[in-house]
Amino acid sequence: MPLPPPPQDVLSREFLAARSLLLEAAAALDRVDRAGQLDQSEEASRLVKAAGLLADAKGPGRADRLQELFSLPYDPDWRSHFGV
Repeated sequence: MPLPPPPQDVLSREFLAARSLLLEAAAALDRVDRAGQLDQSEEASRLVKAAGLLADAKGPGRADRLQELFSLPYDPDWRSHFGV
């Protein structure tokens, strides 16, 4: 089994793509702000929480926490809702 690459190599490989995605997210939030005052919005609230998760989270699992934030709660009866 091959050894995992050194952390600096992973960061170097991922840096530009991650930077681009963060800039894109910041630009989207700026566009929302420029559009005017937004009433209480669940979507806006989730985006702010997501940014906080990224800023505060340490270690692996950030993607899982973001996915949970943006996902609907589990519905054990989901099959009947979709006719499966």
